[in-house]
Amino acid sequence: MSDKKEPIKIAVDAMGGDVGPEVTITGAAMSIKDLSNVRFLFFGNEDSIKSVLKKYPELESISDVHHCDYAISNDEKPSVALRTGRQSSMRLAINSVKEGFADCIVSAGNTGALMAMSKMILKTLPGIHRPAIASVFPTKGEDTVMLDLGANLICDEENLTQFAILGTVYSRVVKNVVNPRVALLNIGSEDMKGHEEIRAASAILSAVEFPGKYIGFIEADDIPFGKSDVVVADGFTGNIALKMAEGVAKMTGKFLKDAFNSSLMSKIGYLLSRKSILSMKDRLDPRLYNGGMFLGLNGVCVKSHGGTDELGFSNAIKVAADLVENKFNDKVAKEIEQLMSQESFITQGLSKE
Repeated sequence: MSDKKEPIKIAVDAMGGDVGPEVTITGAAMSIKDLSNVRFLFFGNEDSIKSVLKKYPELESISDVHHCDYAISNDEKPSVALRTGRQSSMRLAINSVKEGFADCIVSAGNTGALMAMSKMILKTLPGIHRPAIASVFPTKGEDTVMLDLGANLICDEENLTQFAILGTVYSRVVKNVVNPRVALLNIGSEDMKGHEEIRAASAILSAVEFPGKYIGFIEADDIPFGKSDVVVADGFTGNIALKMAEGVAKMTGKFLKDAFNSSLMSKIGYLLSRKSILSMKDRLDPRLYNGGMFLGLNGVCVKSHGGTDELGFSNAIKVAADLVENKFNDKVAKEIEQLMSQESFITQGLSKE
């Protein structure tokens, strides 16, 4: 009897993103250099997909193509996508996870539509009220997991507590952090700072047992220094913090480029320090951190940035494969069940429903 494991089956919305198959298919081809025992299900226009797929015989041999006439546009409202996108590449890719034909879905398409469809079709894990978008970004120390990054603009204390569990389990399972430090993003470190929901979430996390270490509030300027392994926020605050960080990184890169081009001596200085500069650039390359996880869904769904290139999309695929390989959802369900059974959680006035 063979001991060979079943391959991880990855559904790809091949038409999603700013470019479509040229990036999604090529990204998949790049990903298999680091992934073994995988199989791809590509959803989208068959002719467009196959014209790119034929360039990569190794990928072609482990792929199935499912033709779809319709693709969700980047500016389509989620409510419209839900009504009219039943036969879209995004919807059918998500359906394949629900029906058990695929283990996960990766899309670079419309974020709002992807979240709405995924939540409606896959539902949430038992005990989870709302899924959250999480991502990883570099710090002075180890990479930090941050959520929510835009799925839930308004959150109560129970949502924030559940996000803390989701982020902690991700940090343990995928990033291999034994005892993740968890912090709530706030405008100050003092106990009286912030909205009522944040203070209430802090009280819960201080009282309950969960697979991490709650360290209190963190301010946005502390995040890049790696003072926390997991940063929890409502989607409105988290998205603004992330976009600000991305903007500062781009500005810093431009300032460095302008400085090194400002004179002959500056150009010589660049040549002397080129190795270090390129090392820093690689450390901060956003493509290597591409792949926002929709944590809390009863299925693995990863959102790639719509404007990413092949390298970025390949990283999103690897994120999805990691979540499946590490049985992330099973571990989240176990931790949430354990959390909600604690008296200290229930006595905060939160329902077990």
